[in-house]
Amino acid sequence: MSEVRLAAEPRTEFGKGAARRTRRDGKIPAVLYGHGSEPKHLALPAIEFARVVREHGQNAVLTLDIDSKSELALTKTVTTHPIKNYIEHVDLLLVQRGEKVTVEVPVVLTGDAQPGTLVTQDATTLQVAVEALHIPEQFEVSIEGAGGGTQILASDVTLSAGAELLTDPETLVIAINVAPTAADMEGEVAEGAEPAVEEPAEAVAAES
Repeated sequence: MSEVRLAAEPRTEFGKGAARRTRRDGKIPAVLYGHGSEPKHLALPAIEFARVVREHGQNAVLTLDIDSKSELALTKTVTTHPIKNYIEHVDLLLVQRGEKVTVEVPVVLTGDAQPGTLVTQDATTLQVAVEALHIPEQFEVSIEGAGGGTQILASDVTLSAGAELLTDPETLVIAINVAPTAADMEGEVAEGAEPAVEEPAEAVAAES
């Protein structure tokens, strides 16, 4: 993952009102913390940061220019508005070159399983420890030609060089099963149907 440079401004006002004013000015409230330092309250350029997340994902590493000083930071948490979908707040983790960080990396499937199968992805990310400037954008898993009964565990996923798997190796990532046929579905419906209840003979005779 490439390093991205952004200009950040220190924030001196805090609270919901100050955060709204920051966003009205086209910036995003952010906090930079880590390595035992005091948290720094910052404002990031909204359009530029949104582009970084779109192009590099939420594990983007930033070089922040703050008051003529540069800080290396990992994008840790991006909070978006639940309805309007704009970025409300960002948490940034101070990192150093060569340092390993813990991140969640998306797992992306490629290829097509055999016809007549159902593919279920149980885990969409894997947690790994990796050098801050070499965070992969995703892990690709090929299911090309895979048949029913195939299971891919976390330990089966090929990681990028230098990445250490932190997710339980036995975690099920992908399961491929044979798709049920129409006859199977009809059989299940028939088995699940309640048997008809016959009326007592006396009741039938009384109605006749």
